[in-house]
Amino acid sequence: CKDGGIFKKILVEGEKWENPKDLDEVFVKYEACLEDGTLISKSDGVEFTVGDGYFCPALAKAVKTMKKGEKVLLTVKPQYGFGEDGRPATGGECAVPPNATLHITLELASWKSVSDITKDKKVLKKIVKEGEGYERPNDGTVVQVKLIGKLPDGTIFIKKGYDEEPFEFKIDEEQVIDGLDKAVKTMKKGENALITIQPEYAFGSSDSHQELAVVPANSTVYYEVEMVSFVKEKESWEMDTPQKIEAAGKKKEEGNALFKAGKFERASKRYEKAVSFIEYDSSFNDEEKKHAKLLKVNCNLNNAASKLKLKDYKQAAKLCTKVLELDSGNVKALYRRAQAYIQLVDLDLAEADIKKALEIDPDNRDVKLEYRVLKEKIKEYNKRDAQFYGNIFAKMNKLAGKQEAAPMAIDSKA
Repeated sequence: CKDGGIFKKILVEGEKWENPKDLDEVFVKYEACLEDGTLISKSDGVEFTVGDGYFCPALAKAVKTMKKGEKVLLTVKPQYGFGEDGRPATGGECAVPPNATLHITLELASWKSVSDITKDKKVLKKIVKEGEGYERPNDGTVVQVKLIGKLPDGTIFIKKGYDEEPFEFKIDEEQVIDGLDKAVKTMKKGENALITIQPEYAFGSSDSHQELAVVPANSTVYYEVEMVSFVKEKESWEMDTPQKIEAAGKKKEEGNALFKAGKFERASKRYEKAVSFIEYDSSFNDEEKKHAKLLKVNCNLNNAASKLKLKDYKQAAKLCTKVLELDSGNVKALYRRAQAYIQLVDLDLAEADIKKALEIDPDNRDVKLEYRVLKEKIKEYNKRDAQFYGNIFAKMNKLAGKQEAAPMAIDSKA
């Protein structure tokens, strides 16, 4: 702990290199004694969540530095034991006197890794059995799983892949609930996991009739999942040039369909994937480069439209800039970048883009309408500025008046 509060002597080296994290569930064996050798607590196996701790603060602190199978001797000062108050005798265990230093033999027998899939603790995945290798599914991967879905009281509402062929679905195609989709994407072949999904990523605020039971509104649900196998989509480095262009075109069309359905975040991901296939075109011939350039322009333009819908104005402006680097006279790119700049209150830059777009296409109705929006914004901000500076000048004049009055008062007394 860098303060001399806990010293750790390794008695048996552990395996591999990983250490448990706060969300992980560890299984430990320990024996705790006072300095005179009096046994105060012992367990041949206890499981706890690292972040919650167990017995005394030293166990959680120490276990985060240990590897699987590691056995250590801890010398624990009172601030990481039971402090100034000590601990009364409890449940057949001896009392711990105030300000006692402890000696704890601790073995990390095993642990179950728990990961926060959505970074808000609303989808948690606990690995029960490690999978094989390093490969995991990506968007568009067809996965085959066995799964059981349960309610908090243990009621099974869905069971698939056990009495028939494994249940098959495609990642990021909304074929299963969002939390399950996200969690399965992190699994390796052969992995078994328990997945806890809160309502926001499950069935939400309405009752949902599932295969074997109704999932009540606002339910947290639990899935036992085994990743049987998966077939990933080809990555760009595995494709020849015609395949890259074909894959990019396919992803663009998928993005367009999602955009029309109002699924802007998923559409954006499709456009990004499309561009990734054709981003590096040094091996393309002239005709292929021409085709790839058109695809890049269309995908980045459509992605900019998605980002505007998602209110990610900085990213929308960047995507339009990429289009203009390829096609400096692209009116749609100028128009969409102007829209982004207006929202970012870069009004001078917005005006420059609109004026350039109108030079190229003087009759463009959308650009003309956006120019009106811009002019209204400029008026609004000019009015605000006038009011702001007016208030400042009024305060300065008031202050100056007070400063002039002060010497007069002194003079009259003199």
